Amino acid sequence: MAGGSLGDKIGLKEELIKKACGLAFKAHKPPEKIYRYEKFQISQETYHVFSFSGSWDAAEWFVNKPFGETKIDLALFPSLRSIGNDEAALVNEGFAKRFDNIWKTTSIKSEVNKAMVDGRQVVFTGHSSGAAMAILATFWALENYLNQIKNQSHKPPFCVTFGSPLIGNHIFSHASRRENWSRYFIHFVLRYDIVPRILLAPFSSIEQTFGSILQFLNPKSKTSTQDSTRASVISDFYSTVMRNAASVTSHAACILMGSTNLLLETVANFVDLSPYRPFGTYVFCNGKGQLIVVKNSDAVLQLLFHTAQLSNLAELPQVADDSISQHLVYETELGVSLIKQNVEDLEQLEELPLSADGSNSDVATRISAALDGLGLSTRARLCLRAAGELEKRKRRNEEKIINEIKKKGEASMGDLETYKTTCEVHKGKGYYDAFKVQKEANDFQANVKRLELAGVWDEVIEMLKRYELPDEFEGDPKWIQLGTSFRRLVEPLDIANYYRHLKNEDTGPYMARARPKRYRYTQRWLEQAKREPKSDVTESTFWAEVEELFGWINSKKPFEDVRERVLQLEQDLIKWTDRGELTKDTFLKDPNFIKWWEILPQEHKATSHIATIVKG
Repeated sequence: MAGGSLGDKIGLKEELIKKACGLAFKAHKPPEKIYRYEKFQISQETYHVFSFSGSWDAAEWFVNKPFGETKIDLALFPSLRSIGNDEAALVNEGFAKRFDNIWKTTSIKSEVNKAMVDGRQVVFTGHSSGAAMAILATFWALENYLNQIKNQSHKPPFCVTFGSPLIGNHIFSHASRRENWSRYFIHFVLRYDIVPRILLAPFSSIEQTFGSILQFLNPKSKTSTQDSTRASVISDFYSTVMRNAASVTSHAACILMGSTNLLLETVANFVDLSPYRPFGTYVFCNGKGQLIVVKNSDAVLQLLFHTAQLSNLAELPQVADDSISQHLVYETELGVSLIKQNVEDLEQLEELPLSADGSNSDVATRISAALDGLGLSTRARLCLRAAGELEKRKRRNEEKIINEIKKKGEASMGDLETYKTTCEVHKGKGYYDAFKVQKEANDFQANVKRLELAGVWDEVIEMLKRYELPDEFEGDPKWIQLGTSFRRLVEPLDIANYYRHLKNEDTGPYMARARPKRYRYTQRWLEQAKREPKSDVTESTFWAEVEELFGWINSKKPFEDVRERVLQLEQDLIKWTDRGELTKDTFLKDPNFIKWWEILPQEHKATSHIATIVKG
């Protein structure tokens, strides 16, 4: 929490921030351009900056009611999803359509590509809805030049926004932290600026005045500040947005504080709550030359409400007017703040002082003064503490799982590895068949270990479904490796158990009807890490495909109907063995595999990709 320079805290030079702010506002000015591309030098480094103009057309902010959100285009942004839950992020449809149009109709894509490939430092910036374009452009660049399987020599692009509206739901924060991209997004917000709060309100509540408000917010607008209706329109708009912001943040605060009241769920079912949430690093400017850095997105959501709320109704006309005027003065305010370098970083949120009284350190006193400068009440500080405590609780949950795996998982995995080796080496057949037949005591013991591991990993999946683990969890190489090892060793036993009990006859194919989430999730982790497309049959599920194909062919159904599936399976078996993901003994010694191979048509086996392996 100690003070220091802003540049040190967010990883960007102050001179670059000032320059980016100037270019973000310049993008609004004539001549009319959707974006501008400029290069400049700071301390021997050349920056390639793309700045985007804003839109003052209400139809480009809200395409549909109530909040104008849609699923993100995963073809453009494959990482903007929850991996295990297989849930795409929601994005503002108006902003997404405008970005898509820019990307398809201008030369920006090739310009960004050249700068990135040449190893230049690329910065995307924007003010107001121009910031939304900068955000999406940054995600596009990160997807294409900074993912784990691409050339890591590219410099990561930065996104610097000023008065940006919220553009997506909680998955933007979840995915950006998982991919370690959150640090590349820096959002500056003046204390009362209404724009970062607008999308917390449903369009129906502001529809009548939104067009007028956009003109007041437009730096190019000629609207008069002496308009007799201006003050009342702005006051009504501010009050409506903040009323909705209060609903969203109150609901979120109850969840942060661990409330289990069923009324919460009831309220969410009957009241339209905005899906939009902040992500990345926020820098709040309190209007007195001080900058407060916050990286916890739950805390940022609370600050968006509590920093702009009224202390009393008498403040309404002035605060409402500030909510518009502050959107237009970022260059001036940042110029002052960057000179003063009075910066506080709210890191250990759970330890925030509730007041300056009784503070026993200079740091606590200074932090409390910064919170006072943002007008934060004790209730607001409690909400920030809860946000910090939630993050700690997620870390504790991860530690609990680590201990559980050490206590039960490692020994059980070791026992199953021994069981697999014993079957293949000493019994001369695959462990899949041995487990399916269940003739010996060690087969029973293997089932006990399978169930123990299922319990551990099912608990992991339940926590992930409820977002109770750190956002980085599904992208952590350690967990990807553990999950992959577990899936490859244990899932064949689940499949053997399923077909041993003939569950396919009542329930249907394992892959379509019965595959547990513990395997679906861990498979998706690996696919995301390798940037591979979703696969229906994998190195851990091929036994289910063998069982289904055997049943089909053995019942004298037309081979032509499954020929492509057989060919694909054979190609995959070669691929998995070549990559070391599967050993040949795993299937070549297994009676189930041999039976399947033997009933294949002779003309197919004669030209099969795996014929030489089987014969060998």
